[in-house]
Amino acid sequence: MPSFDAIIVGAGQAGPPLAGRLTSAGWSVALIERDLVGGTCVNTGCMPTKTLVASAYAAHLARRALDFGVLTGPVAVNMPTVAARAAKVVTDARSSNEQWLQTMEGLTFLRGHARFTAPDTITVDGEKITAPHIFINVGGRAYVPALPGINEVPHLDNSDMVALDFVPQHLVVVGGSYVGLEFAQMYRRFGAAVTIVERSERLARHEDVDVSDAIRELLEAEGIVVRTRANCIGFAAHEQGVAVSVSCEAGEPVVAGSHILLAVGRRPNTDDLGLDMAGVAIDDRGYIMVDDKLETNVPGIWALGDCNGRGAFTHTAYNDFEIVAANLLDGEDRKLSQRVPGYALYIDPPLGRAGITEAQATASGFDIRVSKRPMTRVGRAVEKGETKGFMKVIARKDTGKILGAAILGVGGDEAIHGILDMMSANQPAAALRWAVPIHPTVSELIPSLLADLGV
Repeated sequence: MPSFDAIIVGAGQAGPPLAGRLTSAGWSVALIERDLVGGTCVNTGCMPTKTLVASAYAAHLARRALDFGVLTGPVAVNMPTVAARAAKVVTDARSSNEQWLQTMEGLTFLRGHARFTAPDTITVDGEKITAPHIFINVGGRAYVPALPGINEVPHLDNSDMVALDFVPQHLVVVGGSYVGLEFAQMYRRFGAAVTIVERSERLARHEDVDVSDAIRELLEAEGIVVRTRANCIGFAAHEQGVAVSVSCEAGEPVVAGSHILLAVGRRPNTDDLGLDMAGVAIDDRGYIMVDDKLETNVPGIWALGDCNGRGAFTHTAYNDFEIVAANLLDGEDRKLSQRVPGYALYIDPPLGRAGITEAQATASGFDIRVSKRPMTRVGRAVEKGETKGFMKVIARKDTGKILGAAILGVGGDEAIHGILDMMSANQPAAALRWAVPIHPTVSELIPSLLADLGV
């Protein structure tokens, strides 16, 4: 039975860099991947979707050309070219990762399906290998709930959407969270009629109400129909494609569309790993339970990335790798609890988020101050003709410590990092208040925003 110092299951965003660190330290490592190197981000997530977002933005800006004094003819989208561009971005990134792994000294790269047979033993398509350190980085996939009629009609998920080379006539997006919202706006700008169906009372329900309301307003302004409080979701065949039942209480009870995108969440790829054979504990949703240092209940087994339920982003998966590598190789004491949450929603304008929301801060019992300014006050936004949205920051009244922030506006995904960095450095609002940002940028309004806190 081949023996290694470490086995890594999954070549997503945490696995390959961890292999690089471990092999550089002299460890012998086996990395197992049953599907595509790069995981969700490279193949069906961040890279293709943001490439498609860029094409959709170009189409949107071209239609607004006259606002900037630019004369154009009719704007049309060549969807096969759009899809081919996204596919090339994916292929190039995946090929680069594969070449890196294939040339990594000390790494044995195995293709196949990994399953535990013991806490220190894994089979790869029937062949056993063993190691005292095992790292699980298997990611997740689209969740398909047991909704009425779901198995009787065709439906798309995020993996299907990034490969489309045509524009649906009427796309019905079931799910009003981050994946669904990005595809909804994207395909509306490509030329599809779009309806969003969301069970809860508002879009992006994990955000504050003012953020959710602003997101809905800007999407509806582009002609997207939004149906919230959809308490009766079901599916049936229809002459137009698929009929989606929406509400049993108010509004039109059924929406008929040509195509359905199911975007109601993700589930971890942990149901076929043989985790029970290793004694690894999972929660009721299938996520691998880990401690503050990403170790499971079984000594010598760690879980990184989406499969541990402690972050659903490329950057959190990569930070999982950083924490594990720092603790194992650098003698550090890094913990998940030291990580300040941050993420972005890539609608246009984007939402950049750091820390907790105003609602979460209030529910936690903090005495807070809140400052908020519209993007119409940002010179850079005015100059670019993109003034939708606002900036908002929440801080503790007693210490001035920043608890969270939201920037829904042009450049919000970049500007949020000034606040995120100060939070990571555990600095109060006053420390950033006296920064001198460059003019004209979106970030230049942040010191004024913080000054309004009065802390």
